[in-house]
Amino acid sequence: MIPDLLRRLPDFRRFWTGQTVSLFGDQISLLALPLVGVLALHLGAGEMGVLSAAILAPNLLFSLHFGDLIDRRGRRRQAMIAADLGRAALLASIPVAYALGALTYGQLVAVGFLTGTLSVLFGVSESTLFASIVPRDSYVEANQLLHGSRAFSFVAGPSVGGVLVQALSAPVAVVVDALSFVVSALFLGRIGAPDPATEQATRGRLTAGVRFIRGTPLLLVGLLSTATINLFNFGFQALFVLYATRELQVRPGTLGIVLGAGAAGAVLGSLVTGRVAARLGIGPAFVLGTVLFPAPLLLVPLAGGPHALVLAMLFAAEFGAGFGLMLLDIAGGSIRLALIPERLQARVMGAFMLVNYGVRPIGSLLGGVLGASLGLRPTLWIATTGALLGVLILLPSPAPRLRTLPDAAE
Repeated sequence: MIPDLLRRLPDFRRFWTGQTVSLFGDQISLLALPLVGVLALHLGAGEMGVLSAAILAPNLLFSLHFGDLIDRRGRRRQAMIAADLGRAALLASIPVAYALGALTYGQLVAVGFLTGTLSVLFGVSESTLFASIVPRDSYVEANQLLHGSRAFSFVAGPSVGGVLVQALSAPVAVVVDALSFVVSALFLGRIGAPDPATEQATRGRLTAGVRFIRGTPLLLVGLLSTATINLFNFGFQALFVLYATRELQVRPGTLGIVLGAGAAGAVLGSLVTGRVAARLGIGPAFVLGTVLFPAPLLLVPLAGGPHALVLAMLFAAEFGAGFGLMLLDIAGGSIRLALIPERLQARVMGAFMLVNYGVRPIGSLLGGVLGASLGLRPTLWIATTGALLGVLILLPSPAPRLRTLPDAAE
């Protein structure tokens, strides 16, 4: 049965369809691209670390600048189409070079950096286009659909990617992601919504998004809360696989099933967030997400006893965290969209990406340093309890009392 929102809003239907295909392609590449380095180029740990850093670095380097560019120049949809086609061409160069025997580590790093750069351009443009094609009172429902696709891609994407890598080789599997970007561009090209107005101010453009967040208390505490959770959660993620396999003796195949539980929890969370927000209010739903995302992960350092009990605790941790993540993302994202005027959407999103993505490598590095000095289990306790500080930031704010989407701030 087609959701009513997709029937009523054909432009959103096209946007959602393109994004759904692209999200599946991304999940395939998340597995295939590192495997290109490992299997085709035989890279070591240090080289893989540089590759990961190259993919993340554009978020720190270009988020503010691209946000300013998009808000000044407009043409958001065209920028997103260009980003899609550019990423498709870059990814397609990998199997071509591999087939010619010319694939190098330098090319892989360059592709990672440039695709990461175009992903930043796409990301800062996306929220503005979303706000222009979705009515304000449908933000939560539309975000449910988008995050539902994202959650389902977490379930099916890696499985399909693994099959493709085994059947076709890692470089050829990357072609699927390249094609998904082409599909996304085709659907974006069919959207007829007018481009929102631009702002031609000449002073303070670059930091306008930062200043807006700083001057909007609800937006500021939301960013500080999610950034705190991300900081500690990425410290947790840096050690989780190592801890599960080395300390808890979980086999890789079983660990894959455990991680799949997180995706299943995310699918369920995306389906019920609208009902939770309607029952409790959009603000309390967001606050609840900041608890239900990190709290279940306390079961990981707590896990012990018979092997079956350990697996059950890990399964419950991942499932509960996936469920909470959807509450946090859908409710928090809807509040953010409602607060930001269209003329500032890209710049504020750029500032959000700068902070939220900026803390991730810091968290991973911090997790590694603490894990090496304190041990894996103590560091996981620090990471899981530290992430709960995010909700303490929200409690004194207006968020717990926010029943409906707020008016746009100026």
